Amino acid sequence: MKIWVDADSCPVVIKDILFKAAIRTNTELTLVANQNISHPQSPLIKMMQVSSGFDVADDEIVRLVGAGDIVITSDIPLAAEVVDKGAIALSSRGELHTPDNIRARLNMRDFLDTMRASGEHTGGPPPLNQADRQSFANHLDRILSKAK
Repeated sequence: MKIWVDADSCPVVIKDILFKAAIRTNTELTLVANQNISHPQSPLIKMMQVSSGFDVADDEIVRLVGAGDIVITSDIPLAAEVVDKGAIALSSRGELHTPDNIRARLNMRDFLDTMRASGEHTGGPPPLNQADRQSFANHLDRILSKAK
């Protein structure tokens, strides 16, 4: 099992949780982004810089992810693709995307995207709070514990 991080949009506090978890559980973690992301020096933690462009990092994650891997992303279309490949998708807010719920979340995302395109102001997500961080850390620990 490997951890893949859609790192361009991943909050720093979530990356810090991931770094500690990867080292604690001896799990390989790869940050994928179109810019260099600072990270601790560890043979378990790698940075993969991809070229700039729409969905370039997402496409690379989909290409490389394997069944049973974990992908950290808040991008619902990316989550849907990796779930279809048998990977586990977890958002930075601790929302676990599964084959049972990903289609409904993708439909809602598409609906809200259509609303925004028509001029409706739907607002963005609220700032990441302590409960979100705790939910993320708890889900990550459960996934890593089950895998090990």
